[in-house]
Amino acid sequence: MREGRHRAAVLGSPIAHSLSPVLHRAAYAELGLREWTYDRFEVDEAALPAFLDGLDDTWAGLSLTMPLKRAVIPLLDSVSATAESVGAVNTVVLTGDGRRVGDNTDIPGIAAALRERGVEKVDSAAVLGAGATASSALAALARICTGEVTAYVRSAGRAAEMRQWGERLGVAVRTADWSRAAEALAAPLVVATTPAGATDGLAGAVPARPGTLFDVLYEPWPTPLAAAWAERGGTVLGGLDLLVHQAVLQVEQMTGRTPAPLAAMRAAGEAALAARSA
Repeated sequence: MREGRHRAAVLGSPIAHSLSPVLHRAAYAELGLREWTYDRFEVDEAALPAFLDGLDDTWAGLSLTMPLKRAVIPLLDSVSATAESVGAVNTVVLTGDGRRVGDNTDIPGIAAALRERGVEKVDSAAVLGAGATASSALAALARICTGEVTAYVRSAGRAAEMRQWGERLGVAVRTADWSRAAEALAAPLVVATTPAGATDGLAGAVPARPGTLFDVLYEPWPTPLAAAWAERGGTVLGGLDLLVHQAVLQVEQMTGRTPAPLAAMRAAGEAALAARSA
């Protein structure tokens, strides 16, 4: 455990919806870290440098959400190869000698969530969307997909970006127009990275024997696509799976305690979402 360093928080804008405090605090309780605190702060790109400069030596780490994952990089002393591969940092560990070390736990978090559900290798995959989460999905697929990944996107510019990410990450990426997105559902693994509502129109196109769907949304849940997928017997992972697995890695890095309590963190997240929906 990291003596004397017991503060952590999630930063972003907007941030009020974040489940990170629920997950990290559940981990601290399970691990007996009674002095540890985890808060949330509304911080945008303009305010980020001053916020970081104002941290004292009681701080152990930060979780970052949008729009800070790229903005933080110039403010760090070092960045892991994983984070550098997608140009996005969601984790900052503050070391005892005052250094700021950036990492990306979304990528191994996606892989770990899939592995938990028995998905360790696939021969092809489809990605719905082309934003920041899509690049992390490609990086995770680079670890488990032996063949081609097809990305379904809305513009030629986004298509070019996804092909560039594929080249950078060592993934064979083919792109297709969003109008053909229903074709994606035949893939053995489908990763939906789009905003709420974007895939609702695809729910009626789920095949009779679907493979695995990883829909990164967690609220509202299930999405119509995820519900239709489950009804047809397919394997479904949601945004909470990603959130919990990436948070497990953050807790381990920030506290120095391993393993982080996955089950307790998931239960806390599920309870918080249930309370919100009620």
